[in-house]
Amino acid sequence: MLRFTPILLAILYALVLYRISVWRTHRELDRRSTRLADPALKRLTDRLAGALDLPQIPVFIYEIDPVNGLAAPDGRIFITRGFYRKFLSGEVTGEEMASVIAHELGHVALGHARRRMIDFSGQNALRTALMLLLGRFIPFIGPWIAGVLTSLIAARLSRGDEYEADAYAAALLTKAGIGTGPQKSLFTKLEALTQQRAGMAPAWLMSHPKTGERIAALEKLESDWGV
Repeated sequence: MLRFTPILLAILYALVLYRISVWRTHRELDRRSTRLADPALKRLTDRLAGALDLPQIPVFIYEIDPVNGLAAPDGRIFITRGFYRKFLSGEVTGEEMASVIAHELGHVALGHARRRMIDFSGQNALRTALMLLLGRFIPFIGPWIAGVLTSLIAARLSRGDEYEADAYAAALLTKAGIGTGPQKSLFTKLEALTQQRAGMAPAWLMSHPKTGERIAALEKLESDWGV
């Protein structure tokens, strides 16, 4: 029984961390967000809603500066204030913003948003269990190996989710008459907009696929659809 104690403790840790993470996320988003009320963007989100046979798609502004979009575990869609400023300054078009919203809708529709919260807790629990296990046999580098292995698993899962959400967004944008052009043009801007340097980390450790690979995947979809 004692042999399984670290595993049982890791599972219990994951459950507790999951509930705490959900509570903290909801509280943070409620405290620092407001409903998006931009008429130009609403016309575009109404087109997305029409393609989904929904009355509307509520979108919220999350009051932080980094450029990002996110889907909350409860299904709400958020655009950061920093991203919205890029739209107001003309660096990002309304159609490109719509592609971000469609992408986040994909995370919700495909169950990524809720699963990611569970995965995050599970990954922390896995890291803890591996550290305890490997630490017995490899005292000094065992914890480091555990961290690397967990990061590799997390990155692979995250990249898979991004490809799936991209495909969902492409289908939705096409159905709404917006097309995938804004989606692809935004991809080419993202590195500059987010001030990231993709070369700083190997592709297999990045949580998002490379820009060229995402565009190539969209173009393959278009070819398959005969667009």
